[in-house]
Amino acid sequence: MSKDNDMADDSILSNAQSGNQKVTETLIKQYTSLVEAVASKYTSSPMEYDDLVQEGMIGLLAAIKSYDESRGAGFKTYASVCIDNSIQTALRKFYRQKDIPMQNFVEYQEEEISQHRVSISAEDAYIAGESVSLLSKVLRENLSDFENEVLRLHIVGCSYNEIAKRLSKTPKAIDNAIQRIRRKLSSKSF
Repeated sequence: MSKDNDMADDSILSNAQSGNQKVTETLIKQYTSLVEAVASKYTSSPMEYDDLVQEGMIGLLAAIKSYDESRGAGFKTYASVCIDNSIQTALRKFYRQKDIPMQNFVEYQEEEISQHRVSISAEDAYIAGESVSLLSKVLRENLSDFENEVLRLHIVGCSYNEIAKRLSKTPKAIDNAIQRIRRKLSSKSF
């Protein structure tokens, strides 16, 4: 990239950092191939390529927001590092989830659940209904249709393999969707 392009990028970046959404979208389109190139280095990882690209896009957005030209690095170099770091962080989280021993999980038997049922007042029932309504709204606004369907099937007790079969996806795609759902919902308060 020439010095003139760097100066043009710096001008575009300052507009994006000021909150100009159209400029941010232009930068994302301009650097999508960079994200894909960095993600392609990790195709032998257990994460799907689309998930790697998605994580790389998160790194690109972080680079756009935090880039400081006074530090001496060009934006493309800085963005590459941010994209790579974002993908590596996602891979570390992925591997940590795989290392959780199964003995840490407790299975509930249906009889145990039904023994602990308690009747609730009309007021509590109304509050619970409002909470469910709020949760439904948050799910619709933050999850894709696919993620909502995966979550619905997961909640009713379908295994990853059953969900994958019903939705014509791989169990790995289902696991990745569950991880995205957890990330998206962890920052929400109910």
